[in-house]
Amino acid sequence: MSKDDPDDKGYPVTGRLRKVVGLTRLESRVRQLEIELDEYRQSHVRLAELIDLVQELLLPVAQQDGEKVAQLVRRYSDELED
Repeated sequence: MSKDDPDDKGYPVTGRLRKVVGLTRLESRVRQLEIELDEYRQSHVRLAELIDLVQELLLPVAQQDGEKVAQLVRRYSDELED
């Protein structure tokens, strides 16, 4: 028992149990956030790939290079299937 512990209300088992439950919730929340972070990272990579594709397409389109545009679109479509 500690006077400085607001969770410990004079009931040592309850105070400790609250800490364990709080720690379990915290661990669960951290796992959930790690999953969400991984999803955001995957989305970010995908967005970066799309931006790269758009940049690659802009020059051939501006130069009216239809063959190069078709090649880039095929490559992108193949990457989507992988």
